[in-house]
Amino acid sequence: MSTADTANAAAASSSSTPPAPKDDRGDGFGRAVLRYARIAPASIALAVIVLVSSIITGTLWSAATTGGDSLVWAAGVTTTVRAGFWWTPVTALFVPEDPIQLIITIVLALTVMAAAERLLGTPRTILAFFVTGVLGVLGGVLLQWGAASLGEIWATVTEFDFTLDPTVGIVGTLITASAFASSLWRRRIRLLTFVVVLVFVLYNGDQNNVYRLIAALLGLLLGVLLRRGPLRRLHRSSHGETRSLVAAIIAITAFGPLLALLPPGGFGPLSFVASLFEQPTVDVADVLSRCDVSYSSNCRSELLMVSVQGPGPLLLSVLPLVLLLLAAIGLRRGRRFALLLGIIVNAAMLVLPFTVLGGDIQLQVDSITALGPAVEILLWLLAAMLVPIASIALLVATRRQFQLRSPREAVARFTIVVVCSFALLALVYLVAGLWSLTEFVPDATVADVFASTLRRFVPAGFLSALGTPIIPTVPVVILIYQWVGPVFWTVFVFATLQLYRSSFTGRTLADEEHFRALLREGGGGTLGFMGTWPGNVYWFSADGESAIAYRVIGGIAITLSDPVCRPDRAERTIAEFVQFCDVNSWTPVFYSIHEQYLPVFDALGWPTMSVGEETLMHPQTFDLVGKPWQKVRQAHNRGIKAQISTLWTRWDDLSPLIQTQITAVSEQWVSEKELPEMGFTLGGIAELKDPDVRLYLAFDPDGGLQAVTSWLPSWRDGRVVGWTIDFMRRADGSMPGIMEFVIASAAQRMREDGVEVLSLSGAPLATKPVSDGDDPEERTAMDHLLAFLARTLEPAYGFASLFSFKSKFNPTYETIYMAYPDPMALPAIGNAIGKAYLPDANAREYVALARTLVR
Repeated sequence: MSTADTANAAAASSSSTPPAPKDDRGDGFGRAVLRYARIAPASIALAVIVLVSSIITGTLWSAATTGGDSLVWAAGVTTTVRAGFWWTPVTALFVPEDPIQLIITIVLALTVMAAAERLLGTPRTILAFFVTGVLGVLGGVLLQWGAASLGEIWATVTEFDFTLDPTVGIVGTLITASAFASSLWRRRIRLLTFVVVLVFVLYNGDQNNVYRLIAALLGLLLGVLLRRGPLRRLHRSSHGETRSLVAAIIAITAFGPLLALLPPGGFGPLSFVASLFEQPTVDVADVLSRCDVSYSSNCRSELLMVSVQGPGPLLLSVLPLVLLLLAAIGLRRGRRFALLLGIIVNAAMLVLPFTVLGGDIQLQVDSITALGPAVEILLWLLAAMLVPIASIALLVATRRQFQLRSPREAVARFTIVVVCSFALLALVYLVAGLWSLTEFVPDATVADVFASTLRRFVPAGFLSALGTPIIPTVPVVILIYQWVGPVFWTVFVFATLQLYRSSFTGRTLADEEHFRALLREGGGGTLGFMGTWPGNVYWFSADGESAIAYRVIGGIAITLSDPVCRPDRAERTIAEFVQFCDVNSWTPVFYSIHEQYLPVFDALGWPTMSVGEETLMHPQTFDLVGKPWQKVRQAHNRGIKAQISTLWTRWDDLSPLIQTQITAVSEQWVSEKELPEMGFTLGGIAELKDPDVRLYLAFDPDGGLQAVTSWLPSWRDGRVVGWTIDFMRRADGSMPGIMEFVIASAAQRMREDGVEVLSLSGAPLATKPVSDGDDPEERTAMDHLLAFLARTLEPAYGFASLFSFKSKFNPTYETIYMAYPDPMALPAIGNAIGKAYLPDANAREYVALARTLVR
């Protein structure tokens, strides 16, 4: 694709201005709203009903409280069973409890439930909402009532609570709709929804969460009944999908302890972990003064409370959560280190019930009657260990999916950074502690200071298992005491993220020669030679007969142009490369592929989208006869009259003087623009110097350089059958229409050489004109987005002007596409492609780009 000064080319070739594209953003937005309203009327209706009911009942302004008028609509043991309000399992689904729940309900109704309605259809969505919601609430209330009558602890504690929660029905509807989703989305919806609901039940434990769990289970059954077909067998997940799901599960469990802090909380088996984030109120000065004078039996627990005061210890208390999120990031990328980190952190979490609860568990079984509560407490203690045990089991069971290791150099660098930072910070505290040895409470020995040094790096939840703490009283030592731990773990987190980014991908001279050899045999298309440019690395099939050029940016493996192989091997080549990316936990994206490969991706079930139009000329039928060629013919004749000469050559064959002139023309063009120069599919001065690239130069009668173009070869069986223009620059003061002259002259030369195809390269974000008699295709939301990007970037890069310039040559148009596996990855894909095009842009250039776009 060309890096020409498109604005200059267009201005020099024609005085006419291309018509501005029609701004259909308003119409497009209106149509999108109407289409959404047609797809999700029930979801919109639910959002409206919930809003209206919150106004009528007053929960829009204040939360429903015990004894309030809104309780007549609330479900619960006291209202539904004892007061006989039989309608409450229905009305509880339409009245939010407080303003926060109102907002959550409206958002979920307009997104999650709307997505479910698209799968189910409106009638079945309404049915699913009522069946799963009403039965979920009613079943939960009856279960709660029965368990409370038997003295079960959770039911007894929550017996007098009430429920106003429309999300119960939304969760049930979502799980019901999963039966109608594809196997990929069915697995995602069910697994992630149940994990979220279960984590809420275990960590928060209020009755609403239990009702949601019951509704979700009912949704599974209802989905099977509504589907009315044979049970579909489970399809095996890909490596990438398995990694994503495992990472999501670990991340969700990491947030579990924070859920214990949400009101009302305190009822789940794991609710006790909320104490990790609590800083109990304690008079620090009083405790230190009393325990310094006389160390009593209460001093140990009081000093433990003092030791967790301040922001540093509070940050350290969330360390297990941070490390689990860090492990989830690595698991998503298939990293072995993340697997080990996840197992170690979860193993440490197993001891939390004992360190946090400490001696608070007392079981006295002096009669048969007391046996039941004692057993229940033991079951709750075992349930507290359920999440870390299940997480470890999941990681061990899927360990084969996480085999990616970092290079030895990266591991060595990580080890040095972590070990040295730990040693340095520990030494700082150790020296400060020994310097103020007599200023601790209680009186400390050298051994106590060494033990305290290790404690500075341990989260608060584990401190009770590490003996009696010593508390410094010198301000400088207190500062070090609180912050050495958080600083070290911050270093550890960033060092780990850097370790995740390291990989073995690289490019050798042998790989490049192999890739070029395959290009000469054929394959790769008209844009295939761009794969030889810096920044790309190569994948080869096992037999070495196929290749794909790609680059990895943020976990996205972006290929460039068509696969380099024989046509009959294309499907196999694409499938093997997809498997290769899956093993490496990358998302493959095939960029700038041609139409003949679309059936392969259709068979894979991949979406595709147009990313531009390639303009092709055919030298063997090229002439300048007829009205369509008038503008090009005029420029060509003007060049002949002006005695413009041309030279078809290579960079190495040029004299140093001409090489300097080319560099000067290019540098002048770059210097006139504050904008960042694009790369990836847009070559620069470095790409001119390749021995296989040809240059076509234009000179005035005095030998001055008028214009320079570069041409990339495409081969078949070792013979060049096509050339693709890449680099275009015109000198200041050059003849008007010089580019038309150069391209027309190049086409004539290629006709004499027997060249079959002359490609004017691709125009990004362009749309080919609709031929007479052809009906325009209906534009999708993605088409509107690409049109918006084209309009936005036009002032900066002139893609539309470039496309208009190329249309003068009466080309045939061939759409180039992008194929990708998952629409959910589009934001990451867009970010990766943006970085591929602007790899070296600095902050000043981005500011200039933004300034250009808003003019």
